[in-house]
Amino acid sequence: MDALEILFTASFWVAAIRIASPLIFATMGELICERAGVLNLGIEGIMTAGAFAGWFTVYSGGDLWAGVLVAAIVGAMFGLLHATLTVPLGLSQHVVGIGITLLATSLTYFTYRLALPEVTSPPKIEPFQPLPIPGLSSLPVIGEALFSQTPLTYLALVSVAAVAWILYRTPIGLAVRAVGENPSAVEAQGISVTGIRTGAVAIGSALMAVGGAFLTTSAFNSFFFQMINGRGWICIALVVFGSWRPGKALIGAILFAAFDAYQVRLQQISGGIVPYQVFLMMPYALSILALILVARRATYPKALMIPYQKGER
Repeated sequence: MDALEILFTASFWVAAIRIASPLIFATMGELICERAGVLNLGIEGIMTAGAFAGWFTVYSGGDLWAGVLVAAIVGAMFGLLHATLTVPLGLSQHVVGIGITLLATSLTYFTYRLALPEVTSPPKIEPFQPLPIPGLSSLPVIGEALFSQTPLTYLALVSVAAVAWILYRTPIGLAVRAVGENPSAVEAQGISVTGIRTGAVAIGSALMAVGGAFLTTSAFNSFFFQMINGRGWICIALVVFGSWRPGKALIGAILFAAFDAYQVRLQQISGGIVPYQVFLMMPYALSILALILVARRATYPKALMIPYQKGER
């Protein structure tokens, strides 16, 4: 198969949308946090904790949706910890975020070893199965790519529309955007900046954890160490790439996933002539290039990473 022909196959786009799904969840979560003025560098650890929580819930006898719910709750708890340290206490968002990543990752590995001390290979669960949408799934290429996915992929796409609608069409979304731009103006209206930012970080972190749970309950069927593999950091870059807008961030997530799916197929047709590390590098190199080109024109929230104390002007 020619390298160009790959781009027009249904299997390629099925893989791209599947790879993009956890990125979409986590990117929407990070976008909510940053729109409220809080940079959440705990995303990598929160996704890891969500991946384990979702998988372990199902492995322990819960159903798949219960696993997703537990993952979201675990993510929200880490988000509340992050928000408590950075919002009312005003601690460094960079340091706290990295600390949350280390804490969540370490607790996950510790819990895994504590719960399954004798396990040498990751136990498997029955993951979400593809759920074709009648009529739409039979469309050429796009039908299989978009309408023959698992329920969590559909939920990821819905989450983009939901986040966009909430941010731009509801009073609470206006408040979230306002505390990321001018928190003193929000306080002047009698609205709690601390409350809005804390809620945004908790909800955003819950979405990040669901992104992690996607990997163990939909993309794969088990939990293994290092499965997040830098996806959290990519999501932070996707927020910047998308100029803090849900629709553009969605496009960025799909583009990165397409690069990732493409490099796998290029490896197969290259015949080993080119070292596989070159192909593995491609999605990240192209993402960095796209980020450099877009970031120059991006307008970031004015109060991002700036602590706010009540009464300040």
